[in-house]
Amino acid sequence: MADGSDTTATIEHPNAGLVTGLKEFVGAHGGAKAVIEYVGRRGARIVLVGKDGEWGDQFAESTTVARQACEKAGVTVENEWERELVELMRPTNDLWRSMSKRTLSR
Repeated sequence: MADGSDTTATIEHPNAGLVTGLKEFVGAHGGAKAVIEYVGRRGARIVLVGKDGEWGDQFAESTTVARQACEKAGVTVENEWERELVELMRPTNDLWRSMSKRTLSR
């Protein structure tokens, strides 16, 4: 730390469990793409979309850690929800049911 500096640099690294989870998803679904979403103090949500249309998510401490984990796992990170990526997703029947319950309860 330089004289007069009141900040310290912290280096963040993804934990092995996060990288392993991403690799398992990629292996189970024939590859995947990811979108990283900032979720405030919680960190970042990595939403994975497999080539077969299945999707899942993982959480990281920050967007930087999420990007590093995706890079180590060989997952392509998209900058935003592109139309082609959204069209690839296939929501499960359980998800459709849970979404309809939310709408009906309003």
